[in-house]
Amino acid sequence: MIDPEYRFFSEGQGYFGSRENPTTETHCNVWDWDQLRLIKVKGTAKLFPPEEDVENSILAQFANYLSPEVRAITVDDDGFLTGISTDPEEDDTFFIGYLPLSLCQSLCPSLADFPTIYFSQLRELDRLGPGVDLMSYNDQKMVAFKFNPISVPRRLQMSWKEMNLLIKLLPHPNILPFDRIVLEDVESRIIGFTTKYIPGGTLADLKRPFRFEWLQQLTQVVDYLNLELGIIHQDIAPRNLLVDPETEKIILFDFDWAANRKEGLLKDRDDVSGVCLYALRDYHQRFTSHEHSSLGTDYRHGTRY
Repeated sequence: MIDPEYRFFSEGQGYFGSRENPTTETHCNVWDWDQLRLIKVKGTAKLFPPEEDVENSILAQFANYLSPEVRAITVDDDGFLTGISTDPEEDDTFFIGYLPLSLCQSLCPSLADFPTIYFSQLRELDRLGPGVDLMSYNDQKMVAFKFNPISVPRRLQMSWKEMNLLIKLLPHPNILPFDRIVLEDVESRIIGFTTKYIPGGTLADLKRPFRFEWLQQLTQVVDYLNLELGIIHQDIAPRNLLVDPETEKIILFDFDWAANRKEGLLKDRDDVSGVCLYALRDYHQRFTSHEHSSLGTDYRHGTRY
């Protein structure tokens, strides 16, 4: 199930008049990642100030009780529901022209070497997060399906770049392996990709002591990406580090912010800073060696450095 904090994504506020006028009619399109649909939230500028995304918390109160046919809701200045609409004209969902596999293979011949699977062959089991579902196929293999149904050019570009990066990476014990390209069933358009599913959870969810060997693995995989491949992940954080329960190794994933040398490089998002700011700081109160760690020194809870 998706964390309620990340379930809703607002596309912003649309004002039919001056935003300084509290009575100005305001429409806010909100994406619901759990139900995978866009719902318009209507009210006034008094309730929906610019860039505060109040509409997310407003919709969260009613989303689970709205029928699939609802396209828009109207609320008063106190956020109370005053009306709903099932009019298809209220639906502002944009069409996304996913690229056909044949065209992608002509532009990038290496894609022909990678396995594909049709969406109808996948069975949905759960939602892991925004744009990431837990799926299975062949009645047993579990995978994470990553996709982007939101028509935001930057998000679409990030999804495409991530897939192309992952399919070119050689297998590495600390990088989540690519599985398959996912196609829609009618025209074989690429709608996403699957990766291996690791059930151990991320470092952000972990309730046990941090292991020194995880820090060693993280620095080694960062050195491999940065120094050998010229790839900068740019989003090193506990939420993007899985723990494989079978191997007890950390697995780096979520490469949608990655840069290839200078292409896509962002200021102040280098991986070394990411290791220091997240992998260390977030665990300073429970930074301790595990009984099976290769290092024998026992660092107790609350250690600072």
